Amino acid sequence: ATDKGGNSRLTLSPEDSAGRRKFIADCQQLGMTVTSDAIGNLFCRYAGTDSRADAVVMGSHLDTQPKGGRFDGVYGVLAALEVIRTFSDAGIRPKRSVEIAVWTNEEGARFTPAMMGSAVFAGIMPLAEALERQDSDGISVERALKQEQWAGESPFGRPFDAYFEAHIEQGPVLEASQRTIGVVTGGQAIRWL
Repeated sequence: ATDKGGNSRLTLSPEDSAGRRKFIADCQQLGMTVTSDAIGNLFCRYAGTDSRADAVVMGSHLDTQPKGGRFDGVYGVLAALEVIRTFSDAGIRPKRSVEIAVWTNEEGARFTPAMMGSAVFAGIMPLAEALERQDSDGISVERALKQEQWAGESPFGRPFDAYFEAHIEQGPVLEASQRTIGVVTGGQAIRWL
């Protein structure tokens, strides 16, 4: 926790690992299976009745900025977990499996660039390039993954039936228009100089 009500969980830090372990325990209580891939992305699966059908995936990230907002990233993960809890409480087993994705280093606060885990998964960034990235103390992503024990063998780039990510607004548009929810029609643009 931070002094202004936020959180600090830098990617692949002990704090990030504690958050991941808590999340995994919550998923396992619901009977979900948990896997990770070589960049440390987590996939928690609530099995559907048709094991051959591509999964519906929801999620976001648990890592934060050094003084991160309380709901940034984690909201999408916990909203997805609440969907699974609702299924479980109601005794619903969907046809398609439903997975919760927790992407590694989406904030980019410890290692650059941001959105690293999802970029490696999608084939936009080579794994070897991501593993070589270092933080300000010279610790590589590869070393941090080994130290925190998050690297796994789940395949990259497998197909999803659909992907949903609930996220807080990071600007004034909804508030200014007095709306409580909206659909994203554009993405964040970053230029590194």
